[in-house]
Amino acid sequence: MKAARKAEPKAVAEEGAKKTARQTAKKATPAKTAARKVTPTKAVAKKAASKKAASKKAVSAKAASEKAGSAGAVAKKAAPVPRAAPEPPRNESHTALVRRARRINRELAEVYPYAHPELDFQNPFQLIVATVLSAQTTDLRVNQTTPALFAKYPTPDDLAEANPEEVEEILRPTGFFRAKTKSVIGLSKALRDDFGGEVPGRLEDLVKLPGVGRKTAFVVLGNAFGRPGITVDTHFQRLVRRWQWTAETDPDKIEAAVGGLFPKSEWTMLSHHVIFHGRRICHARKPACGACPIAPLCPAYGEGETDPEKAKKLLKYEKGGFPGQRLNPPQSYLDAGGIPAPPLGAG
Repeated sequence: MKAARKAEPKAVAEEGAKKTARQTAKKATPAKTAARKVTPTKAVAKKAASKKAASKKAVSAKAASEKAGSAGAVAKKAAPVPRAAPEPPRNESHTALVRRARRINRELAEVYPYAHPELDFQNPFQLIVATVLSAQTTDLRVNQTTPALFAKYPTPDDLAEANPEEVEEILRPTGFFRAKTKSVIGLSKALRDDFGGEVPGRLEDLVKLPGVGRKTAFVVLGNAFGRPGITVDTHFQRLVRRWQWTAETDPDKIEAAVGGLFPKSEWTMLSHHVIFHGRRICHARKPACGACPIAPLCPAYGEGETDPEKAKKLLKYEKGGFPGQRLNPPQSYLDAGGIPAPPLGAG
């Protein structure tokens, strides 16, 4: 009994100690739990912060990339597209050159069946005077000016006796009017004194007249007398070099080189075809390559605008729906849809 009583307080003490330990552990549990709850919250916050930073960085990178891409696109758009220099036809023999040149002329004849001299004239005298006046100006400006000149001075005799100051006033719109006045009056005097008031029909006689060179002479011979000639004006020179018919730069040498590629009977119309094409499509500064009917035959394709729609906007005269250069063009030109030029001061 005594032993049992002795052991009872000890068991009670142990039980009390256990109870105290349990209470202590229970009190500590909320703190531990709280610690467990806090830890994930911090991790989530850290993860969210990291994700936000990464997102911000990605947005910044994307913006920088888009900005760089935009700048690159602008630079690419602004920078001219590099064009390869036109290469000459490889190993083109003289025979191949002749064939290519004649094919170009045939193609142009189909495009411009109405090709004609673009100076208004009714006789050889009017044509030779108009051609002299066309230097350093357009045929249109000459055509707008000559009606008043020929109305007042219809013959070489009349113009030979004209008052230079009155002629200068009429010719003022053509530019270089003093020099041109001197030329046409001198020309008229030579026709009156040396050729009986008639324009001669021979090259050697024509080139002796004041202000008349080979180009003017061939215009007159081909269009007033029906005698073949090549007119080497600025358009003709530009195009035959682009087409690599010749590398010559001197007009007389160009005439000889190109003349050797064609039968003599084709020279006059060849000149009209080439000049028409130079004025309408194959311009000096910005040729309309994308609208050119002979592009596959041209070694210089790509020097101008190659986009078809953009090229169409560069077309001039009847090809672009605009008036031509003559106030009184041939009927064939009108039948093809060509529009006469307006007189001086109209519109």
